[in-house]
Amino acid sequence: MIELAAALRAEVEEAAVRLRTLTETEVTRDRGAGKWIKKEILGHLVDSAANNHQRFVRAQTVDPFVWPGYDQQFWVSVHRYRDRPWAELVELWVGLNRHVAQIIEGVPPVRRSARCVIGDAEPATLEWWMQDYMRHLRHHLAQIEGD
Repeated sequence: MIELAAALRAEVEEAAVRLRTLTETEVTRDRGAGKWIKKEILGHLVDSAANNHQRFVRAQTVDPFVWPGYDQQFWVSVHRYRDRPWAELVELWVGLNRHVAQIIEGVPPVRRSARCVIGDAEPATLEWWMQDYMRHLRHHLAQIEGD
């Protein structure tokens, strides 16, 4: 998982440089009915980092690991990301992902195959969930940078 952790670190550091150039006006611009503004998308990635940190740590202790999903809309709403300074959100996201990368890097090979049941998702291995974390992060970064 050393390669995945390195890829996560690189993705986050490179994205952070670009994200820091966005203005408050750009990140609070309405994206259309029912869509999160860019601050909320990044906030969702903060929530994802927080939730996946817990998953990646706890899944190393049991097999199968069973954990609830989370209501993404509620989390974004309760954290009030649209009211927070963009620079603060970027730094929070960067720090949490450095923390997640540290966990990923240290997962022993024997624990990568731990079965994980998250919410109502199909069971998958811890390694799959860690790879999916990167796919999810990249998907939402593309949304932030693409609009």
